[in-house]
Amino acid sequence: MKINVCIVDDNKDIRQALEEVIKLSDDYVCIGSYASCEEALDGIPDVHPHVVLMDINLGTGSGIDCVRKLKPQVPDILYMMCTVYEEDEKIFEALSAGANGYILKKTAPDKLLEAIRELHEGGAPMSSQIARKVVAAFQAKSLADSQADTLGMLSNREKEILELLAKGMLYKEIAAELFISQETVRKHVYHIYEKLHVNNRIEAINKFFGR
Repeated sequence: MKINVCIVDDNKDIRQALEEVIKLSDDYVCIGSYASCEEALDGIPDVHPHVVLMDINLGTGSGIDCVRKLKPQVPDILYMMCTVYEEDEKIFEALSAGANGYILKKTAPDKLLEAIRELHEGGAPMSSQIARKVVAAFQAKSLADSQADTLGMLSNREKEILELLAKGMLYKEIAAELFISQETVRKHVYHIYEKLHVNNRIEAINKFFGR
């Protein structure tokens, strides 16, 4: 079965180049080509393509907003953002709006066609540069969540003591700073190690601060 494709791009040369890539392949059909978000909103629900190649910056509008409006109308249409943008904010805004793939305009024609096929067959194609950013963002979120969990384990006093330990202060200095006994400091430190599953000050500090 041939894959029906629509193109949305305000740059005439790029739009025509994408049309040509689609038309030169036997397995794909270009059934619509639009220069603006308004044209796309009017035309795409009627022609009902399998895949839409959507530019992000459409001059008078945003391709991301266009996807956000179209997706609820025809949920089974798949959207591939095809853009020059590599910024994290653009990537995640597009994916949140309902985009199913994200590739860069410098992608070679054969790779573009492969990505369309992959998307149609249930994949979520992304240019390697974009995929790396997505992975890095999820890793950062995982680390932030882990640090939040770690923070939640410790009492306010234990956090306070650990921060002073991180400054290189001795037990007696911490005791004086907080107006408590050295023995109380030792007990707090013992509980900190126990909760964080560590054996010494360095491990505790590294785990607490996500190093």
